[in-house]
Formats: sequence, structure tokens, C-alpha cells
Amino acid sequence: MAGSVVVDYKSTSKAGRIDALDQPWHVGYKRQMEIYQWLLRRKGFEVSPTGYFVYCNGRTDRAAFDGRLEFEVTLIAYDGNDSWVEQAITDAHACLNAPGIPAAGGSCKHCAYIGAIEKVLDKRRDC
Repeated sequence: MAGSVVVDYKSTSKAGRIDALDQPWHVGYKRQMEIYQWLLRRKGFEVSPTGYFVYCNGRTDRAAFDGRLEFEVTLIAYDGNDSWVEQAITDAHACLNAPGIPAAGGSCKHCAYIGAIEKVLDKRRDC
């Protein structure tokens, strides 16, 4: 392994040991790692494809808090692939500079929410 290594710190407090990035929201963690790797490479650093998450999980099995938090710490290796980042940035820039609001995506929960708000506002305008 040559070059810089990206390390990202994550913390939570939930039952069970965290030793993998296998939950749906972990996709965002992985993308974040890949963006960090991409940024460092763009700055001229040699960056290892393997990054690490220092995942701290607050202990929930203690009888009392007593003003002290205890964590179980796990180191999770992740082999990033930043090949998607530059196109995503280009697409986001084009979207932000477009003359109008982009069409709502059919499977996007945020777009569905905005669509529902627009329907309510349209009904109010008709009154």
C-alpha cells in the first residue's frame, strides 16, 4: 500500500457489534470516502484505494451512564472506487446552472415529497 490513506471517523450507539458497512445508509459513507479519495488525488497526492472507517459504537449494555461514555471501536477497511465522482460533480454543476428546476425523479422520495407539496399549493391557488 503506497501513498496516503483516507481514514473517516463514524460514531453511533446501537446494540450489537459493527464490523461491516452493510446497511443501506452505509452507501453514503462509502461515497463520502470515495469523494475524499478523489479530492486528494486531484490535489496530487498518491492515495491508496483502501480507506478505513474508525467506527465507534457507544456501549448500551452498561447499568448506568455516570457521566461517562464508553465505546467499542472497530476498524473497517474499504476499497473505494472514485470513478463516478467527476461525472457526478459535472452533472450537479450542470443541474445547478440550468435555467429551470429539473424534472422530478420517479423513484426519488425527496422528489415525491416536493411533488406532494406542489399539489397542495396548486389546490390553494385554485381557491
